Amino acid sequence: MPDFAASGSDSQLYVGVLSGTSVDALSLVLADLGTGPPRLVAWRDEPIDPELREQLVALCSPGEDEVRRLGEADRRLGEAIARAVLSLLDQAGVDAGAVRAIGSHGQTIRHQPPRSDHQRPAFSLQIGDPNTIVLLGGITTVADFRRRDIAAGGQAAPLATAFHRVAFGDERHRRLILNLGGIANLTLLDGPGQRVQGFDTGPANLLLDGWNARHGRGAYDEDGRWGRQGHCQEEFLKVLLAHPFLAELPPKSTGREEFHMEWLDACLAKRPVAEPADVQRTLVELTAVSVAEAVDRHASDFDQLYACGGGACNGFLMERLAARLAGRQVDTTRALGLDPVRVEGMTFAWLAQQALTGRPGNIPDVTGARTPCILGAIYPP
Repeated sequence: MPDFAASGSDSQLYVGVLSGTSVDALSLVLADLGTGPPRLVAWRDEPIDPELREQLVALCSPGEDEVRRLGEADRRLGEAIARAVLSLLDQAGVDAGAVRAIGSHGQTIRHQPPRSDHQRPAFSLQIGDPNTIVLLGGITTVADFRRRDIAAGGQAAPLATAFHRVAFGDERHRRLILNLGGIANLTLLDGPGQRVQGFDTGPANLLLDGWNARHGRGAYDEDGRWGRQGHCQEEFLKVLLAHPFLAELPPKSTGREEFHMEWLDACLAKRPVAEPADVQRTLVELTAVSVAEAVDRHASDFDQLYACGGGACNGFLMERLAARLAGRQVDTTRALGLDPVRVEGMTFAWLAQQALTGRPGNIPDVTGARTPCILGAIYPP
């Protein structure tokens, strides 16, 4: 196939960049995807301008003049991604010409996966204009990773499962990889040649961060300290666990469209909780219980669970997961040699490599797609 890289065509250095469900920062990695296991070379977190963040969050819900607002945010985010990539390369002392490609996930502003009733067209929309990224950065950019899987009948999520198999698969163990991002998703690795499973389990940082910020405590609850101070409210937890998504069977995916602060407020209206810390504590238990129930339902005989994503840095959440999965090994991907908060960035660097080399990036058994697909559109410099 054509070599889309303007320079560095023999290089196996890739940049992966994404903005997660919490929309607080761009997470970037520089990855070496040559021979051997994927290797993290450098990383950077670039805060998103508060005004742009407000625009992006607003686009996740219906509103007036959406097309204009989407177009403006698309350009602004593309510019921010390009600047962040160049800053990462400057930090690492790497010339842009040495990078094969950027894998840019962008920001999901609406995710409407297929449903069994087929009453609405499925789509998943990410913005962060790749034309702007490639013109400002001068590096081949791969973007729009989800829509081909949707076109093939899939959920377009979770996409990290294929990378988890490459980075963390082990023929000796039946492993679970748990990504604790805004939404939690689970990957079951059965070993070489065996079926790989993966699906979203429910909310994780999205609600925890939102409640923490609402009460003026910053973008996230560092190490789960505030949640640890509260008391789990069992009746309120039952209301939260009644969300129908949690009982659905895979393949399934979700996002801010279903688990958002307005939903949380509606649950609080049904079962009020007096102390804000008790709400935070109960939200920790919501994630721990929904993950544990998914594990018991679909992978009860696993050997090891390794967590990644920002939630893996929440010590209290990790304690509650371990308690709910008592007697089984629970750790983070750091034990497997990869910083847990860099796994998603590595995923999109790897998906860019898959696209440039003409190899599929999805797993149909996971997403529900009819066929394996090369994911992402390629924008040459």
